[in-house]
Amino acid sequence: MGDFLRRNKNLRRPRKTGVARRRRQKLHRQRLLALGVPAEQVRTMDSARMRLLLKRPNKLANKRAKQP
Repeated sequence: MGDFLRRNKNLRRPRKTGVARRRRQKLHRQRLLALGVPAEQVRTMDSARMRLLLKRPNKLANKRAKQP
């Protein structure tokens, strides 16, 4: 019975923390601002939308460059 917990990696893997999540979101916001997304739009954006936009950063940067 003792080997089960030692060998099952799924039960021993580290969990994500709130601090790490907030750090990642802050980094995502900085990346979006660097790509030219307006600050007001970034501030109101949720995390799923940020991740969706950052999947294709070149496409986002090209789209922002074409807008006047």
